[in-house]
Amino acid sequence: MSSLTLAVRDCTTMLRRNLLHARRYPSLTLNLLLTPIMLLLLFVYVFGDTMSAGIGGGGPDRSAYLAFVVPGLLLMTIGSTTIGTAVSVSNDMTEGIIARFRTMAIHRGSVLVGHVIGSVLQAIISVTLVGAVAVAIGFRSSQATVLEWLAAFGLLLLFATALTWIAVGMGLISPNAEAAGNNALPLILLPLLSSTFVPLDAMPGWFQPVAEYQPFTPAIETLRGLLLGTGIGHNGWLAVAWCLGLAVLGYLWSTSKFDADPR
Repeated sequence: MSSLTLAVRDCTTMLRRNLLHARRYPSLTLNLLLTPIMLLLLFVYVFGDTMSAGIGGGGPDRSAYLAFVVPGLLLMTIGSTTIGTAVSVSNDMTEGIIARFRTMAIHRGSVLVGHVIGSVLQAIISVTLVGAVAVAIGFRSSQATVLEWLAAFGLLLLFATALTWIAVGMGLISPNAEAAGNNALPLILLPLLSSTFVPLDAMPGWFQPVAEYQPFTPAIETLRGLLLGTGIGHNGWLAVAWCLGLAVLGYLWSTSKFDADPR
């Protein structure tokens, strides 16, 4: 077999290994998935009327706020899921399995590729589950065209890939699983500091740059525009640029750390 065929075979094997681990130990994934679902229910049913009145300047409209908040929570779901990736990578590095893999005739990068592809698949499944909950409580995207739906899916896939490579790097530098989870916490905190729950112009002036100049806000605004059939302006290019930049950074960081770490 060619070297490419061997590399694909090894990556597939590592992907299957990570999916089996996720199936056998689902508690971490479920715990991380519950966070965006609980926030969705909390903000829609407890704060929805008040938030919609404050944002729109009109009467309470829970359905309008539901449409506003869902895109941000879908991206927050991706951030939550990738924390499990950091923990899983850290476990592999500290429990000795990587040292055993290094002695075997397998493609060196297949270990990281298996983690990344497995995490992206889990992120998409998690986003689908959160989206299903949103639809069940009234979210509709009737204004979006088929092309906009495809673009929205592409953005979610690209965003998940970018954050996963960053999470892999965080797992590689962590001495244990607990530290990996702590290191990856910004992937959950950043959406809370973005335009997930309120628009930028409703924030205090001193806080707006914090929310604006980060990867989640342009991605949220782009996804919101695509799903609701509204304009996305320059946010689309910014979101793609952030995703590509983070993906390249995470890939270079992860591969260099993995090649240099003898654990």
